[in-house]
Amino acid sequence: MSRRLPVLGLLGAIFVLCMLLALGVGTSSLNLLAFLQPDEIVLRLRLPRVILAALTGAGLAASGVTFQALLRNPLADPYIVGVSGGAALGGIVALLFGVTSHIVLPLFAFMGAGGSAFLIFSLARWSGRSDALSLLLMGVIFNAFAGAVVTFVKTIVSATKAQEILFWLMGVIGVESSSTLIGLSIYLCLGAVILLLMSNALNLLVLGEEKALTLGLDTEKVRLSCFLAAALMVGAVVAFAGMVGFVGLVVPHILRRIFGADHRWLIPASLVGGATFMVVADALARLTFYCFGTEIPVGVITAFTGGPFFLILFCRKDRLFTLS
Repeated sequence: MSRRLPVLGLLGAIFVLCMLLALGVGTSSLNLLAFLQPDEIVLRLRLPRVILAALTGAGLAASGVTFQALLRNPLADPYIVGVSGGAALGGIVALLFGVTSHIVLPLFAFMGAGGSAFLIFSLARWSGRSDALSLLLMGVIFNAFAGAVVTFVKTIVSATKAQEILFWLMGVIGVESSSTLIGLSIYLCLGAVILLLMSNALNLLVLGEEKALTLGLDTEKVRLSCFLAAALMVGAVVAFAGMVGFVGLVVPHILRRIFGADHRWLIPASLVGGATFMVVADALARLTFYCFGTEIPVGVITAFTGGPFFLILFCRKDRLFTLS
């Protein structure tokens, strides 16, 4: 504990520094010291975007840690296991019906995330293959199915709406109103509080079903509570930022190397680390404007980072890539 607390404090300081520097990155100008003399562009355009990026990263990283513990699989991630795909389907349904409320839209995405996971778990139990690897493979299959549904939707809507859906699905951090940020913060705080309260139970769950039961843990209750909390966070993030992949895979493994496998430390560290990761990724996305004359969606940046990391994680079997 004596070592982890200063490291968590250092991580928080790095997060603040990255946020301040990100305020100076934009498509119109580049001044990393802009926070010293903030103007209207910094306060009205860049600050809300940086906050949205931080909230997105925090939610995805914390949910990634949770799914890895629930499935006892280091490859688990909201994007990979199909939860993000379900949330995207829920969000698209809401958009097609003209739902844009900052309160209602995340609920549709949450129902999509919850429905996808319920379907995956039900199919796994029905087939008699509910082990972690089977659940992971079913999640990948469901993501492919969700992609097919999205493609079908894009073919039956107007060209303008199809372009809007496509750009949103790539993962976009934009300038949002204060009401959007407040709404997203409420959903994420609710999910984060539940996960923090369940962090010690997750430690026991990672030990295995039988060991957790012998220690008096109500495994079904813990799984349901943690899953709903993680799905709520993923649904809220996807509703406002689209499908940003691999954040929940990369960040937890880097931090697990530093903080260990104790979820009482790993979850808060992931909240801060995920926020830092996304703030930096969004700043890099904005910097691409100077090279290509257009801004690359932040989901592309995280995919460039997470894709190779996923392959390394899949191929290697050393202690770096375990949950303990």
